[in-house]
Amino acid sequence: MKQIMVALFAGALFGAGLAFSGMADPARVQGFLDLFGHWDPTLAFVMGGAMIPMAIAWVIQRRLDKPFADAHFSLPGTTLIDRKLTIGAVLFGAGWGISGLCPGPGLADLAINPLPALAFVAALLAGMIAHRFTSRQ
Repeated sequence: MKQIMVALFAGALFGAGLAFSGMADPARVQGFLDLFGHWDPTLAFVMGGAMIPMAIAWVIQRRLDKPFADAHFSLPGTTLIDRKLTIGAVLFGAGWGISGLCPGPGLADLAINPLPALAFVAALLAGMIAHRFTSRQ
């Protein structure tokens, strides 16, 4: 129950942050990528601002034996940058640039602008299913 409550709080806080900052609006991302048009630097400030609490969180995490709401930390077991990670990053970036959405804002947009968000979430789920089947081989 503690995990669910923490996950709900974190998800609601993240979604509210996306909505209030305007980052759930695909036009913001597309405006950031439009370097030679009407460039919108807002996303750069959001990403830079996110580095501060994340840096603090990493320092705190290193001093803890276990997280607040789980028996252990779920961190990646490798730091290797391989072909699989590179291809995934390229696909993620291409999808983000084309749609203006990544998974967090895509899910938040289900409440704000549901019709386009449904297409994004359906594509996201299809990609996750495809990954599951292809990674078993």
